[in-house]
Amino acid sequence: MSLSTINGQQVSKICLGTMTWGQQNTEAEAHDQISFALDHGINFMDAAEMYPVPPRAETQGLTETYIGSWFAKTGQRDKWTLATKATGPREEFGFLRNGPNFSKAHLTEAVEGSLRRLQTETIDLYQLHWPERPTNCFGYRGYSHMEYDQWTPLEDVLQTIDELIKSGKIRGFGLSNETPWGVMKFLQIAEQEGLPKIQSIQNPYSLLNRSFEVGLAEVAHREDVGLLAYSPLAMGLLSGKYRNGAKPEGSRLSLFERFDRYSSATTWEATEKYCALAEAHDLNPAQMALAFVNTRPFVLSNIIGATSLAQLKQNLESMQVALSREVLSGIKEIHKALPDPAP
Repeated sequence: MSLSTINGQQVSKICLGTMTWGQQNTEAEAHDQISFALDHGINFMDAAEMYPVPPRAETQGLTETYIGSWFAKTGQRDKWTLATKATGPREEFGFLRNGPNFSKAHLTEAVEGSLRRLQTETIDLYQLHWPERPTNCFGYRGYSHMEYDQWTPLEDVLQTIDELIKSGKIRGFGLSNETPWGVMKFLQIAEQEGLPKIQSIQNPYSLLNRSFEVGLAEVAHREDVGLLAYSPLAMGLLSGKYRNGAKPEGSRLSLFERFDRYSSATTWEATEKYCALAEAHDLNPAQMALAFVNTRPFVLSNIIGATSLAQLKQNLESMQVALSREVLSGIKEIHKALPDPAP
């Protein structure tokens, strides 16, 4: 398997997440994080045209802009495998585009905008942020079928991707927030039509959400489409910083109210059990949670975000954490009792 490569190039097991840059982090702080991560062996960075999150018209694109200014300042674009994403359809994001977002015109527009903000000639991994078709993602467990004809045929999407690769504007292609059907359909069409094969899928994965294991883990192994795991700390819950009702100043739960996928009583119960397990084995809860994701065989890279260099340093140190048989057994028992409370 080549799950640890993008375009044939080895990427670090930790990927630098960026969605706070422009909202919770300044340009200078973003630059400090990029430099710190690079100095500590990280060579993979993920962004999106929509970032920062929560998305707003006034801030949209700032994350990519900050990355681009770091490239321009340092001249070290070649040190990074750079991923970004084209926004899927959502009514409240009309400030980006209206209509099917993955049409040829709209995907080309999105790529050009990202290239301009990132101050680069090519994007190493270009991803579809979420499907155009109505399906279950972003916290929805079950699939409820809806007839809907406003999504771009997948053949057309792949044709556009093929043209963008041939033009040199992007080098590789990936999906995000996708289902097993979506991944397999893209793979089938690519094989039949001689079009680009998807290299990765960026979906949520953490101790609180292992739904990727149900159908997509087998796809990842058998089709060599590795997982870029996002939200591995479940928006910070698994760090333990929100225990006992705490809401640290500047944290996402203290600033924003839109993240209800992490608000159920079962989620908080499971979080407490995982944090207690870590403490019982003299482990930092965040590092235990990240180490678990780091060692899953279907994970291509683990996307971590931080709002301070101290957080970033702690998260990067998870790569040196080995989980004992007793810890893994404890994780298994908690998961068995409280499976996937935050899908």
